Amino acid sequence: MPVPDRAVDARPAALADAAGAIAGALGEWGLPPATRLDLITESENATFLATGSDGRRRVVRLHRAAYNDAAAIRSEHAWIEALRQDGIVRTPAVLARFDGATVGEARIGEGIRHVAVFEFADGAEPPVDRDLPRWFERLGAITARLHTHSRTWTRPAGFTRRVWDFERSLGSRAHWGDWRAARGLDASGQAVLARAVAAIERALAAYGASPEQFGLIHADLRLANLLAAGDELSVIDFDDCGFGWFMADFAAAISFIEHEPVVPDLQAAWVEGYRSVAPLRRDDAAMLPVFVLLRRILLTAWAASRRDGETASRYGEWYTAGTVELAERFLTQFPKA
Repeated sequence: MPVPDRAVDARPAALADAAGAIAGALGEWGLPPATRLDLITESENATFLATGSDGRRRVVRLHRAAYNDAAAIRSEHAWIEALRQDGIVRTPAVLARFDGATVGEARIGEGIRHVAVFEFADGAEPPVDRDLPRWFERLGAITARLHTHSRTWTRPAGFTRRVWDFERSLGSRAHWGDWRAARGLDASGQAVLARAVAAIERALAAYGASPEQFGLIHADLRLANLLAAGDELSVIDFDDCGFGWFMADFAAAISFIEHEPVVPDLQAAWVEGYRSVAPLRRDDAAMLPVFVLLRRILLTAWAASRRDGETASRYGEWYTAGTVELAERFLTQFPKA
């Protein structure tokens, strides 16, 4: 069947090829031939805004090769739909193809990439300004609702998502690569991070991983995955959702701004919002700095392993240096960790 002629925003050749490849799959979702594809962002996946000749907008996600398989993506979609049906969180609906499936395929080069389509949601990423603590209070409440749902939801048969334990975050089976490969990491910095990673491992072992502490989480509630519209806050992009420590969701929320002076205020607001919905033990709150550093080191490894990505490419040697600085500060503040 001939591929419809779809307009594609001017991008580097590889992304233009990707957009051309997914265009052929979009007919399965009933998108009209004149649909325009514009790149929104390229991070773990490439995300496009699809605008039809009728003006209707959808969001198309082209999944990274060899990251999430079709079963894992369907599992992500199952949780999203359960959250929507139960009224837990505002998040765009997953759109199904004519055959009822929510995962499609596009051939790019010699490989097959998975494709998913979502409703378009209005809003913008909350800015890092004086109003950010207000949004974090709301995010804390939303996160508590997510966690409460996670603990009680009966997952469907075949549900499968990755695990974000220590070994698969910073250990020998790390999903996002070896933190030692961080760009610009010298011997002195590696020694500091090695001490910090060992301290994190000890703290997590002492903390535990009971069902009250560890379960299905969003795992990427950073600002880029939040949409503020009026007084409403929506959550998007469950692509990294998996089984991890619940308190790690706060650490994800301050991804890439861990060094900002506003972080203590954000943490206080998040905790207040969380406690307005569900209990948060003192021991859980005390672990937040541990998860913040774990996430920062995890992101430093991710940036090194995803140098071809638009987002990761922005976090080079300066980000590694900041990670070492945060680790030094952590080791000073928590010498017994």
